[in-house]
Amino acid sequence: MIKQEAAANEILQEIKSKKFHPIYFLMGEEPYYIDKISNYIQENVLSESEKDFDLTILYGKDVEISTVINTAKRFPMIAPYQVVIVKEAQMISSWENLVYYLQKPLKSTILVFCYKYGTPDKRTKWFQETKKTGVIFESGKLYDYQVGEWIRSYIKIRKAGITPEAENMLVDYLGTDLTKIA
Repeated sequence: MIKQEAAANEILQEIKSKKFHPIYFLMGEEPYYIDKISNYIQENVLSESEKDFDLTILYGKDVEISTVINTAKRFPMIAPYQVVIVKEAQMISSWENLVYYLQKPLKSTILVFCYKYGTPDKRTKWFQETKKTGVIFESGKLYDYQVGEWIRSYIKIRKAGITPEAENMLVDYLGTDLTKIA
């Protein structure tokens, strides 16, 4: 099994067992695992009735980091947790202001950043603070030679089979984009 798939499954297992972290920073070139984890959090942490009050989805192109911080500092209304998901987080500027929140994150908030198609500068203070208080997941692009193995694993989990010809055809026509393949 590919290393990042194992790491993603480990994060999902923790979430399934209700062991939450205050921050999830999901980043990388391959959006498949970022979407898989963030969608699971969005769909399963809160019940349907709790989502109306305690689920907030923000988009990086539309918000400043100060808005994200203010949203994360609110207390949940009904559920034991408030979930704040920031999609397109790579569009946010001035990340340094996040440091103060990261030093003392609210225990009742689950803050998820979806930073796709790249990674931020890992030497910055805010990134180092994120490492201390949260979960950082990096989803790298698969190489061409790894895609066949990924397809076989994906299909095996779903209790199905695939011929080598069909596998090669998927790789030839869809490349390394796991979202399209899935």
